[in-house]
Amino acid sequence: MTVFKTKRGLVTKKFNNFFYVDIPGKNEFSENLRFLCTSRKNIYFNDQLIFVGDEVFIEEINLQNKTAIIVSLIKRRNYLERPSIANISDLYIVSSFEEPKLNLSQLNKFLINSENLNVNVSLILTKCDLISNKDYLFYLDKFTKWGYIPRIISIHKKIGFDDFIDELRTKRCSILVGPSGVGKTTLLNQIIPNLNKATASVSNKIKRGKNTTRNIELFSLSKESYIVDTPGFNMQTINIEKKFIANLFPEFRSQIQRESGNCKFRDCLHISEPGCKLNKNFERYAFYKEIIGSSKNHYSQIQED
Repeated sequence: MTVFKTKRGLVTKKFNNFFYVDIPGKNEFSENLRFLCTSRKNIYFNDQLIFVGDEVFIEEINLQNKTAIIVSLIKRRNYLERPSIANISDLYIVSSFEEPKLNLSQLNKFLINSENLNVNVSLILTKCDLISNKDYLFYLDKFTKWGYIPRIISIHKKIGFDDFIDELRTKRCSILVGPSGVGKTTLLNQIIPNLNKATASVSNKIKRGKNTTRNIELFSLSKESYIVDTPGFNMQTINIEKKFIANLFPEFRSQIQRESGNCKFRDCLHISEPGCKLNKNFERYAFYKEIIGSSKNHYSQIQED
């Protein structure tokens, strides 16, 4: 049986020249359906090919064989180039306290690059069972002062996990990012029933995790909530206009919102300009100055429309 009516769907997986497109259950099919699709030639968005997370229109729907053709691409809200994912709403940076040991310099770079994506950014810290209560409180205070209330999780002891899943089910499209070995795959195995992805222990030699995920795929957590499974990756170093960098730091961002740009100069970089109204007494200010010093204008790896 073939239905020729055009339907709107969501790209949940891409491999070679094929796509899985899901149609939510709120339709005449009365259930969630997944179709194996090819696409018509020359379907692009801002010179980019179809990404996982894209919303598309499909035609030539064959219910018996579960196949269809992607005929057009709906305008994206945003997209991440590497890995190639569209329409992200929430980004969770996952780091571990130990094995591998928490790297504050690396975490800072993840945070700033993530803030530049213009999505909701949150911090998850795993393997809390491997540190003392004193260290736990120390890091909790530190990151709260950075402007992030971290979610602390231990899979083995079931600490903080159920609340995290409940939160994910309220988000439109979430992605976990962070260095390999911190527990992203283990988290996904708990979040997504029957996923059973392989995990790899941390290398004793280089103290880094081994990447165990190869394909990008979108999994449904509820009728309107999804999570992305991606290969491990390091976010690309970004350079943006210097005047926008302060807004990537919650410590500055809250002040800017309160002060409404009351610095003497409109293009104040909050370094040594006279008449600057912002309080620079926070831990990451040195990191802010470092970014300002090395910043150049460039396009962001995620683009808003």
